[in-house]
Amino acid sequence: MNTEKVEHIDLNKALYVFELDDVLFPKQDYVLQVYYLFGSFYEFTEGTAKANELAQLMKKVHLHHGEDKVFDAVKEIYHVDEKYRENLERLRANAQLPLRLELFDNTKTLLKQLFEADKKVAILTKGNPVEQLNKLKFINWAELDIYKDRIKIYFLDELLHRNIDVNPYLADDFGVSVDDMLLIG
Repeated sequence: MNTEKVEHIDLNKALYVFELDDVLFPKQDYVLQVYYLFGSFYEFTEGTAKANELAQLMKKVHLHHGEDKVFDAVKEIYHVDEKYRENLERLRANAQLPLRLELFDNTKTLLKQLFEADKKVAILTKGNPVEQLNKLKFINWAELDIYKDRIKIYFLDELLHRNIDVNPYLADDFGVSVDDMLLIG
């Protein structure tokens, strides 16, 4: 199965399978809102750090050192107790975002073309299924809202855990050949 950038897509396939993060929308848009919410939660709970300062530090660490370093930096600089790591992880999975997640313009255009051409569309996403579903809940589908119920969602980690060969499984589920599907992401 081919993996291609959204800008140069073969529109002659029957099934298009998208990754969620950084393909439909910038993953960072979700994560940064989670950091803001965590900062607010921590300020309200402990009163020792300002929400904006904490969120800005989390953003800076995320951008320069990666997601996996964020809590440790906050713990070291603001002396956040280790017990809050679980709160951050829970928040990542179940956050009630203040802002909608906006689709990339080129992805929105492509999805519209695919739906109007009656193509089959799926999302195959990696990561915590609860978090990934939560992200989907906050996407601003705009004019694509009428099509979103036609998108099937699959979780890569679950399929691999069940020893399922992903590409043939998706092709079979949609009644197409593996050669007639395209992975985007």
